[in-house]
Amino acid sequence: MVNDTSAFSRSGIRDWLILRIGAIIIVLYVIYVCSFLISLDKLNYYNWHEFFENITTKIFTILTLFSVLIHGWIGIWQVLTDYIKLVVLRLILQSIIILVLLSYAIYGCIVICGG
Repeated sequence: MVNDTSAFSRSGIRDWLILRIGAIIIVLYVIYVCSFLISLDKLNYYNWHEFFENITTKIFTILTLFSVLIHGWIGIWQVLTDYIKLVVLRLILQSIIILVLLSYAIYGCIVICGG
């Protein structure tokens, strides 16, 4: 077993399952948005605004946002642990990426919730 100081007790099976659940959420969201777009006669600002004012759409959008961010984190984490062998450099890069992803999450929630 490999002892990686920056692994944070991670499990490959857990990561695989998280990625699959996130992919399902993303696919369902794409189907949800596409079905909305197909059902319209004419797309305009008012239809789009009404669609995103719906609480179901807001919750689904936030779930999708977090699915994309978690998917990105797991992918970047795997690349960094595979290719950056210097632990200090890897931890610095991981910290920067975590801060960027957290800022995306906060900004995305602000946009979606209309703050």
